[in-house]
Amino acid sequence: MNTMNTIFSQIMDFVPKYEFNELVKKYNGNYKVRKFSCWDQFLSMSFAQLTYRESLRDIEACLNAQPKKLYHMGIKGHVTRTNLANANQNRDWRIYAEFAQIMISYARKLYRGDSEFSTELDNTIYALDSSTIDLCLSLFPWAKFRRNKGAIKLHTLLDLRGSIPTFVEITPGAVHDINILNELMTEPNSFYIMDRGYLDYKRLFQMNKNHSFFVIRAKNNLRFRRIFSNKIDKTSGFICDQIIKFTGQLSQKKYPDKLRRIKYKDTEKGVIYVFLTNNSKISAQTVAELYKNRWKIELFFKWIKQHLKIKAFYGNSLNAVKTQIWMAITSYVTIAIIKKILKIELNLYTILQILSVSLFEKVPIYQLFVDSEHTVSKKPICNQLELFNL
Repeated sequence: MNTMNTIFSQIMDFVPKYEFNELVKKYNGNYKVRKFSCWDQFLSMSFAQLTYRESLRDIEACLNAQPKKLYHMGIKGHVTRTNLANANQNRDWRIYAEFAQIMISYARKLYRGDSEFSTELDNTIYALDSSTIDLCLSLFPWAKFRRNKGAIKLHTLLDLRGSIPTFVEITPGAVHDINILNELMTEPNSFYIMDRGYLDYKRLFQMNKNHSFFVIRAKNNLRFRRIFSNKIDKTSGFICDQIIKFTGQLSQKKYPDKLRRIKYKDTEKGVIYVFLTNNSKISAQTVAELYKNRWKIELFFKWIKQHLKIKAFYGNSLNAVKTQIWMAITSYVTIAIIKKILKIELNLYTILQILSVSLFEKVPIYQLFVDSEHTVSKKPICNQLELFNL
């Protein structure tokens, strides 16, 4: 008799249930709950994320198709569309948001010495950006973006070592990216990589006073005077490396200190980049590499939109949407933790693909990723008919 736990149960072994239960107590999540606890909700929604379920009906059908295995998966409540809908509607989304932060803290410790990062700086390096998720205004009236369009924004601060999200804020689509800088508590000696949408001199100067470093693209209408120029290697694509001060009336008032301006031409794309940074010690090459790494956050948004369920929501309320997004982030971080602990060399997308079709299997989880290339046959099949004579 096979007594091995299912793959799903082995995945949940990486999730600290004690901390989850403490958050449930904190927010009274199981108040007047008799048959479908917050843990049952978490497990059901995690299953939905890992297996690409399209709707509550889909979740109900798939889980109830394996009734004898639900108990061994940890799901003791009765999984129905009504129970799931009510739970997503009424259980406080902060339970899952704070639990995601616990998982994020654990993942960041694992990836702290990530050797795959392309710069040798010891500082913590973040990328800040947002992604807009379109919604149907008639179904999500609270998410008004434009006159006939609904949307929310997923503002994310990504730790570039391991691509772990450390700060996530969900706002209506009309909220400008710059406003998130007011909510962000910057860390001293850390780097923050941003695009031009976050260019606000007053907020950047506040980061400078907090002894945080930033690298951001400059706008074309920048007014400044050059104080002096650093030596550069023009064969590497750098045009100039200058120490400047703003001359515009407003910009000079908002950012009265010196700044570093680096102009770089990407010869492959034929694009000229102008960077501003308040760090004068790192090389111009490092500044360019830091900004190049910012694209990891674009890959994060693309990955989480394509492979986790946040583009189609299981509920229409704000609480249901936030609950689902935070559970999607928890699933992403859990996979990242498993990848690091088990030393899996595959990328996150491939890991998720393998897990999605194996959750009910009863084999050691690491066995799924051993010799994973066995599905691709490198030897010719002898009895295969030849269509063409080469």
